[in-house]
Amino acid sequence: MAKREQLTRRAVLGSLGALPFLSWARAADTPPPSLLYQREAAPLTAAGQVPNVMGFEPLARRALPPAHYAYLATGVDDDHTVVRNQEAFGHYQIRARRFADRRHLDLTREVFGARWPMPLYLSCVSSMGAFHPEGELAVARAAHSRGVQMMLASGSSVAVRPVLDACGGPLWMQLYPTDDWAVTEELVRRYTDAGVSAIVLTLDNLGRRRNNETLFSAMARDSRPCASCHVNNSHDMWRRGPIFTGIDTSRVTQLEPDEQTLQFFDRLRAQVKVRLIAKGIVTGEDAALAVQHGADAVIVSNHGGRDEETLRASIDCLPEVVAAVRGRVPVFVDGGFRRGTDVFKALALGASAIGVGRPHAWGLSAFGQDGVEAVIDIYARELDAIMRQAGTVNTGEIGAASVLRA
Repeated sequence: MAKREQLTRRAVLGSLGALPFLSWARAADTPPPSLLYQREAAPLTAAGQVPNVMGFEPLARRALPPAHYAYLATGVDDDHTVVRNQEAFGHYQIRARRFADRRHLDLTREVFGARWPMPLYLSCVSSMGAFHPEGELAVARAAHSRGVQMMLASGSSVAVRPVLDACGGPLWMQLYPTDDWAVTEELVRRYTDAGVSAIVLTLDNLGRRRNNETLFSAMARDSRPCASCHVNNSHDMWRRGPIFTGIDTSRVTQLEPDEQTLQFFDRLRAQVKVRLIAKGIVTGEDAALAVQHGADAVIVSNHGGRDEETLRASIDCLPEVVAAVRGRVPVFVDGGFRRGTDVFKALALGASAIGVGRPHAWGLSAFGQDGVEAVIDIYARELDAIMRQAGTVNTGEIGAASVLRA
């Protein structure tokens, strides 16, 4: 009998959200039982009916115009790094332990002196008004209702102050400094005056030369005029975004300067009076330099695979960054987290907390605030379940002995 091509669970769920011209399948000999006994599901009409985080992706795809969905889905070149971010979690096995008192599991985590209800935060996603009319405000209200940290994007559809009011607590503000220092200074001043608790410098968006083929292909297939969403048909956030309103951006040509050196970081560190977090760190060398030059935390991130096709998954970069930081500052990580088991593995490898981006955007696209809350609840539920299996009754007990590299 000819060998048949089968799909892994992650690849199947990923392919549900893929555009028609993508194929994220990989071969395997035996399908999982979940495919063998799959039945036609009833239509999902409420966020609470979605069984897992990946279940929100096809719902978002159906709810969004092609270009808006592809903006979320796209990677670089062949999208391999996007896929690798998810598949790499399969390289790590969790060691189940049996003798433990599981009556009172504790998912909380102390971060920057505050007690978080779980080690998860909502990472920055730009232009969320393209996914739901309430955009970032709905995300902020969901963050508030679940007590989780939110990071607002420089490309937000809403200004900082309304989002800060809606989330009702500390807000992290992502920073694209642009290649005009005068704009950088004004953005930092605005964020600080608004009352954000941290500024997150994105170091990995070197977008002038990136090849987002999936997005470009979808834009060509989208029949809507871009001018209906983009003022003067501009896709440059510094020309249209509320965050930049009133700032002279006439000299800006890109979101990040080419001379993004340590001297630039030092200059920014002197300007930022709140916490400064370096996002986009994927090597031990850069992690050590960031801490040496005053970073209050680092985020291991490859921008969800949107800006580089290195084929290095974030979870695989985490151990060397943790080793280089040596406990001096928190180490966060994002990229490909779709299960509570993924969160568990990152904690075991030394992460302080985990950021999610696309998943809460899918939830927002499908059900608004309810969808974002449901996504958060699924992570909490699944993390609770795997902590019970691993015999770790609080997040502090999750450590190197909890996982094995397969």
